[in-house]
Amino acid sequence: MRQTVAVPDPIDIDDPNDPRLADYVALRDSSLRRHLESEQGLFIAEGEKVIRRALEAGYRPRSFMLADRWLPSLRDVIGDAPVYRVSEQTAELVSGFHVHRGALASLHRETRHTMADLLTARRLMVCEDIVDHTNVGAILRNAAGLGWDGVLLAPRCADPLYRRAIKTSMGAVFSLPWARVDDWGSAVPALQASGFTVIALALSDDAVELDAAAAALPSDARVAVLLGTEGAGLSARWVEQADVVATIPMRAGIDSLNVAAASAIAGYVLR
Repeated sequence: MRQTVAVPDPIDIDDPNDPRLADYVALRDSSLRRHLESEQGLFIAEGEKVIRRALEAGYRPRSFMLADRWLPSLRDVIGDAPVYRVSEQTAELVSGFHVHRGALASLHRETRHTMADLLTARRLMVCEDIVDHTNVGAILRNAAGLGWDGVLLAPRCADPLYRRAIKTSMGAVFSLPWARVDDWGSAVPALQASGFTVIALALSDDAVELDAAAAALPSDARVAVLLGTEGAGLSARWVEQADVVATIPMRAGIDSLNVAAASAIAGYVLR
């Protein structure tokens, strides 16, 4: 006999200043959200598919802010967290943007992995100071989709649990292991000491083409590929510490690709 899932009755709210909606205020203000989300230990998931993936991955909900049309489809995963039913106009006034999916959830943050955990993997992408949340989300999605084991992030990288990063990753941030490096200066030597061949993607006079770097790897090689920040690329220190510097051949006067696109190509070639 199928068990009926008990869910709380939705709480109707039409005042965008209601304090119960505080988790969802000004979602487009990244500086405010960084402070609020770290201080309160929360993150925001947007859209039915992403909310479902977060809950199925075991993240505990604080609350939901839903338009009425999303209640039936999310009923089986809501649990006993409060559900605030709002109009799409109220959701827009609270969040500061048009929530076209009409579904938001606030969930408890968790630190699930450390650098030490990921050093036991075989294939890692390592991000240095990538500040755009959509790029971080895309790199996580690429790594997951191409079968890589995890992503390491330098301390100044954007937050993978920021709403735009989660949305761009299509929830891959919930399933793919990721962690911050313990120390920026010693991160590359730590990878090498753990048995990784470290490949830096960079424009350098001594760089080899990416497919040549891949061909030179032993079949059992453990690989960490370094990806640099959007403007300047990798730091000179990380490039100098790497075992190999590789580049993606470009044509038509283009010197490089967006870092997320580069991660997809590197992820495929080095898989």
